[in-house]
Amino acid sequence: MTRIIRYLLPAVLLGSHGCANRETADIIYSGGTILTMEAETPVVQAVAVGGGKILFAGDSSDAAAYIGESTVRHNLGGKTMLPGFIDAHGHLTSRAGMMQAVDLSPEPYGTVNTISDLQRALAAYIAAHQLPETLPVIGNGYDDAIMAEHRHPTRAELDVVSQVRPIIVIHASGHASVANSAMLRLLGIDETTPEPEGGHFGRDSSTGRLNGKLEENASFGALVALTERMAGEQTAGAKPAAETALENLLKAQEEWLSYGQTTICDGRTMGGSVALLKEAADKRLLKADVVYFPDYEYFKDSLEVFRPAYMKYHNHLKLGGFKFSDDGSPQGKTAWLTEPYLIPPEGQGSDYKGFPIFTDSALYTDLKTLFEHGIAAQLHVNGDAAIDQAIRVIGRLKDEGYYKPELRATLIHVQNSRPDHIAKIKEIGVIPSYFSTHTYLWGDWHYASVFGPERAAFISPAHSALTAGILFTIHHDSPVTPPDLLTAVYAAVNRRTRSGRILGPDERIPPLEALKAITINAAYQYHEEDRKGSIREGKLADLVILDQDPLSVAPDKLKDITVLETIKAGVSVYKRPE
Repeated sequence: MTRIIRYLLPAVLLGSHGCANRETADIIYSGGTILTMEAETPVVQAVAVGGGKILFAGDSSDAAAYIGESTVRHNLGGKTMLPGFIDAHGHLTSRAGMMQAVDLSPEPYGTVNTISDLQRALAAYIAAHQLPETLPVIGNGYDDAIMAEHRHPTRAELDVVSQVRPIIVIHASGHASVANSAMLRLLGIDETTPEPEGGHFGRDSSTGRLNGKLEENASFGALVALTERMAGEQTAGAKPAAETALENLLKAQEEWLSYGQTTICDGRTMGGSVALLKEAADKRLLKADVVYFPDYEYFKDSLEVFRPAYMKYHNHLKLGGFKFSDDGSPQGKTAWLTEPYLIPPEGQGSDYKGFPIFTDSALYTDLKTLFEHGIAAQLHVNGDAAIDQAIRVIGRLKDEGYYKPELRATLIHVQNSRPDHIAKIKEIGVIPSYFSTHTYLWGDWHYASVFGPERAAFISPAHSALTAGILFTIHHDSPVTPPDLLTAVYAAVNRRTRSGRILGPDERIPPLEALKAITINAAYQYHEEDRKGSIREGKLADLVILDQDPLSVAPDKLKDITVLETIKAGVSVYKRPE
């Protein structure tokens, strides 16, 4: 009899909930709002997690079947749970590389709102750290769109800080920088230096001499050369450069986790950053999944070395494809347009439209090579001319049978989009990933200086994509902004600029669609919709807990929502301090 009872008792306790060998949960979450991103069951009462996966999502009464002796029951206390956020496009290693840079961000993230503020911030940093006189200093995040002067600093203005110490300051967009005279000498740039392909040296409009501004490949090349040089020069008493780089990578990872992201993107991995990511993976230091996209031009000769790692995770690290930077930045006025900028940047005429990085033939050849091998690509396209080029080239490759929509190539940013692009994007089968935060941070600049009212109203046209049935994602492009996807959601829903103007009200989208863009849609972009992006039985227990329900708060309060906890494969990897 005892033996019969022993076998019958579990079945009696389970009742109609299933068989006796059902897996026991490590933890069950309930007592709050749980948004699944699943159409059939958009809201559930409880989630059971075991072995890093979701065992059950449904009614609390049914979740009881998963309770064992060691199951932890977590009461959400009225808070809201969602799938972990997915970074559709950011720059983890770039943020890590900027960890020791002087923060030159203006409002709302910083205090450098004038060129004088910038000079003081650099001088204060140098004084506080008692740096050797010839040690280069890098500043990051100055933004002429927000600073009072609405222009870039000059070489002469950086020389005021120091004529001996090499100084370079990087624009918020990451697509331009300004160097002082000492830095130009260190980099070997003088009046006779030819401009690199896809890059530009700024010159004083009155004298024609270098003003210190470096755009696109001129800036990227300078920064790579500087980084490699600094890595090779060991300052007395300092940690080895490789050790510092790894520490900074892990600090950057903590930032992403604090914003609720369980999958992180490194959207243009260059130089030694590939080796850095692999080192972190080999040492099992990655808490989140990291999907990286090496710069194709930088690594094209090593394609065969990369191919075996494509779409395969190794200790949380996966090669997701390759990155192409087809033009520049709209707020920095280097994006490639078909119509001139409303107000051209200094030194440029009224017909200035920015410039391309690739010819059609070069882009065609490179993409054909990738697509022939079944490898995806992310293409940075901000201006409408760059978007045209991407559509034109990928469309040709599709017609020739090289590109297939199942590769899920992604157009990154797609800022200066036109209405006619929508049908073309759908036809060729690519995914637009919108940098929606532009409408909030730089919307006023786009309206009054970059594009003018009509073109500005159609940047990041998520509603048009939604209406056309195009799956799209939303990203933050950190370190251009902090890795803050809730502010990106806020921007896509409200399209309210910092001055309060509604920029293109017809392109606003419902909060649920914005949340899908950073969860299930982003999982699809990475070919991972079967294991991520929604709360459903069998998927990874990648979860985030928020202090408020983004579907219930007033739309203008979305960016004020706080991430309380981030959970990766059932393990808590971030908790907001009390």
